[in-house]
Amino acid sequence: MPLFHRFEFDVLGHTVSLPVPLLVNVAISFGAYYAGRSLIPKMKPMFINANLYGIDMNKTSKPKIPEAFGVVTGCIFLVSLFLFIPVPFLRNFSATIQGDFPHDKFVEFIAAMLSICCMILLGFADDVLNLRWRDKLYLPTVASLPLLMVYYTNFNSTTVILPKMVRPLLGHSLDIGALYYVFMGMLAVFCTNAINILAGINGLEVCQSLIIAGSIVLFNVLEILHGNHSEAHEFSLYIMLPYIGATLALWRYNRYPSQVFVGDTFNYLSGMTFAVVGILGHFSKTVLLFFIPQVLNFLYSVPQLFRFIPCPRHRMPKHDPATDLLHISRTQFRVDELNPLGRLCYQVFRHLRLIRCELDADGKTVTCNNFTIINFCILLTGPIREDRLNRLLVVFQLLCVAFAFTIRYPLAHYFYDTN
Repeated sequence: MPLFHRFEFDVLGHTVSLPVPLLVNVAISFGAYYAGRSLIPKMKPMFINANLYGIDMNKTSKPKIPEAFGVVTGCIFLVSLFLFIPVPFLRNFSATIQGDFPHDKFVEFIAAMLSICCMILLGFADDVLNLRWRDKLYLPTVASLPLLMVYYTNFNSTTVILPKMVRPLLGHSLDIGALYYVFMGMLAVFCTNAINILAGINGLEVCQSLIIAGSIVLFNVLEILHGNHSEAHEFSLYIMLPYIGATLALWRYNRYPSQVFVGDTFNYLSGMTFAVVGILGHFSKTVLLFFIPQVLNFLYSVPQLFRFIPCPRHRMPKHDPATDLLHISRTQFRVDELNPLGRLCYQVFRHLRLIRCELDADGKTVTCNNFTIINFCILLTGPIREDRLNRLLVVFQLLCVAFAFTIRYPLAHYFYDTN
């Protein structure tokens, strides 16, 4: 008996076949959107009364904005997945009696929800308790353990296909063993933190997450149409569609000018969701392709993230109330007080003109922009309105997605054997 029933219908003389659970999942996703659209405005006063709010520093009026609304979106997303559980797995009671129940797929789905639920809890704890940076590194690793255990028991495939140019030396494939699990654990850590450090203006975290989620959905659809690993990609769609529905409702209230802030809860939720579908859908490397802007931002931020160069707590752009424009935010340090790696980073970034530096009279104290692509974008454009800056970064994300699909399909033919 097939795992997923399908609904077939004719469109212009062509037979279109869709799994029935996918149609139900789409309906639940619409429900998640309307639930979020209804709940978020009603819960805004509750968050402010609980002192869960922040000040929008990029607005002249400095309004109080309710914070950590990612927990609302996360709960709606989880409830949507809970409601969907019976659809693909309890389709036929007689199948369970006959021992035809897909236990491996069921465990995957439950493990996915467990990891996502853990990250919602940890993200909300971060918003309330203001955890340290090192906590943000090992907590996603712990939350990803259910995924890694399910991958180990169901698949335990640690072989990677090598590019054509190295096959004469290393062969067609290479079994990297435990290193593959280290890679998947690091993927969870990267995804949860990469969105978090590319933030600071209204709507940017939610919009970039929606673009990544839409890219994953498009990739799954293309793979299903080509007949490649359809069950794994259908599983991915069952996770991503309710996520998009719940996140679209949040974006409605978080876009410029924001009525709510998402907090670290949403960033953790989004990152773990992307890691879940990448690991259990068996396309973790493709997921990374959709994170090109986040990878670039991470590489650009390395000198400050690893404290080679002083890093202030907040690196968001600086708002000028007189003009309502955003300017670069800055950090200050003495070159002779930097360690060797810090001096190397400073010299490399300065000579490549990736930062704008000002020296004081003694020639030793440097003032330069903070190392984020948000500030770098302002360096290129000059002072800019917040909404226009957001649009530029979104366009950049979309261009990177187009480049990612170019790598994944047309260019992959030159490096791997593709059908």
